[in-house]
Amino acid sequence: MTRRLTVAERLASAEKDVLLTDIANQSSWDRFLVEQAAFHFGQVHTEWSCNELRDVLPELGQGFLGAAITSLRAGGIIAHTDRMVPSTQANTHAHRIAVWTLTARGRAIAAERTARAQQRRAA
Repeated sequence: MTRRLTVAERLASAEKDVLLTDIANQSSWDRFLVEQAAFHFGQVHTEWSCNELRDVLPELGQGFLGAAITSLRAGGIIAHTDRMVPSTQANTHAHRIAVWTLTARGRAIAAERTARAQQRRAA
């Protein structure tokens, strides 16, 4: 039986091959894409909340945002900044949501991915 990769291992993986079974498993695939989008958003922005992410995600992906954030936090990729902002979703009545930032581990993974991409372009 194969061991499931952690979110950090998936993000750091040099291989971008995706198994057909992963694609067929719609919820896992959507969550994976939302994790990637949240990680990329963190590379571009110093701090962010789910408000900003919801603005750039398609409606389908928004349902996976909480799971993706939890996964990235549990994997040590992002960390809570100890700041909160009001949610912009109407149905939440402006409840408080966390502001996030990449951790040192998240920045290291991002730097590694950038270096690999530059090597591929140079080859």
